[in-house]
Amino acid sequence: MRRPELHQHIISVAGNLFYTQGYNSTGINEIIDKCGIAKATLYSHFKSKEDLCIAYLEHRHETFIKDLGDYIGRRKSGRNQLLAVFDYLQELYRSEAFHGGWGLRVLGELSPKQTRILSVLQKQKKAFLLFLGEVVSQNISNVSKAEIEKISGGLYLLFEGAIMESHLFKNDWPIYLAKSIAPSLFAGSAVK
Repeated sequence: MRRPELHQHIISVAGNLFYTQGYNSTGINEIIDKCGIAKATLYSHFKSKEDLCIAYLEHRHETFIKDLGDYIGRRKSGRNQLLAVFDYLQELYRSEAFHGGWGLRVLGELSPKQTRILSVLQKQKKAFLLFLGEVVSQNISNVSKAEIEKISGGLYLLFEGAIMESHLFKNDWPIYLAKSIAPSLFAGSAVK
């Protein structure tokens, strides 16, 4: 395997372990074993488990934003695009690989000293908020910046609550409930 492919393979294997069994419950030796590589190979790609976790989080976030953007883009503009985030979450929930939000899972295991990972998670959540702001501004006419922030912030909180609660209850009712509440955020606005 070429170096870039091996690098991505390590991120993928470690990320799957972090997501399914937890960051703290996943040891370096298990990652090495599942990847079928030597310890020196792992450390030639990543200086630490923390660096590997950051690479995993960055990969998941980039993939999520791209896939969500593509998903929303295939919807008719207006209300359909504004609510598509919940339809996307519904599809994620229905997949066998759903274990809740990857960022929230890692966040729940962080110690106060792990500020680098915390910083990455905060940056990603802010980027998601900005992404939602773009979706709002593209689908609602004549809306102020403050109103965009209010609507996108509401969508963000509904999404984050729905992903966490659907995992907690092993049921998709939180996603349906969030989607049914979301239109109240943009009621009275000029939805395209």
